[in-house]
Amino acid sequence: MKKIAVISGKGGTGKTIVTGALADQLNAKMIICDADADASNLDLILKPEILRRIPHAGLKIAEIDQDKCIGCGECYEFCRFDSVIDRKDGTYLIDSLKCEGCGVCGLVCPAECIELKENICGEVFISRSPYGTVVHSELKAGSGATGLLVHEIKKYALEEVTDEELMLIDGPPGIGCPLQSTMSGTDYALIVTEPSQSGLHDLKRLVKVLEKLPVEIFACINKADLNPEITEEITSYLTDSEVPMLGTIPFDKNVIESVRNGIPVTKTDSPASDAVKDICNNLSEKIL
Repeated sequence: MKKIAVISGKGGTGKTIVTGALADQLNAKMIICDADADASNLDLILKPEILRRIPHAGLKIAEIDQDKCIGCGECYEFCRFDSVIDRKDGTYLIDSLKCEGCGVCGLVCPAECIELKENICGEVFISRSPYGTVVHSELKAGSGATGLLVHEIKKYALEEVTDEELMLIDGPPGIGCPLQSTMSGTDYALIVTEPSQSGLHDLKRLVKVLEKLPVEIFACINKADLNPEITEEITSYLTDSEVPMLGTIPFDKNVIESVRNGIPVTKTDSPASDAVKDICNNLSEKIL
């Protein structure tokens, strides 16, 4: 089974819009993963029906046994993440949103009253959509996405595979741990960028990372007509970097309407729809 990730150097480039369009347009039986777990919103476009919920345990966090605590304050003094709360009455609590699970507090505690315990911080969903099985997630407020969560999403997706030919992944923005986990075992990367200085800068960072991986890279430019000068710079950079450019997408308010209506942009009659369909066709010729 081939795997393709739709990714971006920064947030807000239209990556999920393109992923939804690919789900609608690619002529292949597929399983779909939303690996952008910090802002998991592919479900707004694909409208999947949740079939199964799986608790997700993130990094372990510290917990103080108040019955054993002697109030010495060693945990408070040694915590470098300010996650220990001094209640000013001789007792201490752990702020679960700040705790990084490093375990230092447990090491320095003379009463041995601190343990690292499992932290259920979200859920992974196995869902059904008109475009195929969708594996996505939801985190509790204050929890952040990790490479571990992305790994679990992909693992559960593989467990659901029957005769699918393609895994389509809506990847995270940036170049951090979630991206590394997304690209592990992935064959193709489609970068969605935009004509802005930050878009160009982060595109270059992303390409440098991908060039070190055994993955074939493609790119497209969203909202390309908003800044033709930077669009030309991006096109020139992609040419110099030998990254095939599959097309450009114009700024189009119909894209916003398609999201509001919960449908892929390719279901609309609009300039953006035509452009995205061309990109999907170009990609299909390359990978299918």
